[in-house]
Amino acid sequence: MTFHLEIVTPDGVSFDGQAESLYVRTQQGDIGILPNHIDYLAALGMGQARVTVDGQTRTAACIGGMVSVSAGEVKLVATTFEWAEDIDVPRAKAAEARARRVIEEKKLTEEELRLAEARLKRALVRQSVGRR
Repeated sequence: MTFHLEIVTPDGVSFDGQAESLYVRTQQGDIGILPNHIDYLAALGMGQARVTVDGQTRTAACIGGMVSVSAGEVKLVATTFEWAEDIDVPRAKAAEARARRVIEEKKLTEEELRLAEARLKRALVRQSVGRR
């Protein structure tokens, strides 16, 4: 059994087709969606997403946005959704180093610190997914 899954970002459609499962991190924790899932809506967190199609599982870095299930259709609208094979790991490592340098500065506003910590977490998520 499968369900229709559409994954979109500000850059366009990342996936549109039938899937067997979707696992993704919400702000409340990891969730799994299988065919015939009840209607559902949640805000996405930062973490790894897994999509299974034809018995093959692909991973991606998924950051921010919403996931919804309505009448058996699943839509994931993400701020960032990057398939593992598309992640530039050296670029993510450089982003991590930049974020760590900013965090080490002593005179950051609370907002600057919060943004630097979010950049650091994004870089770490991208690295962990991109290495698989």
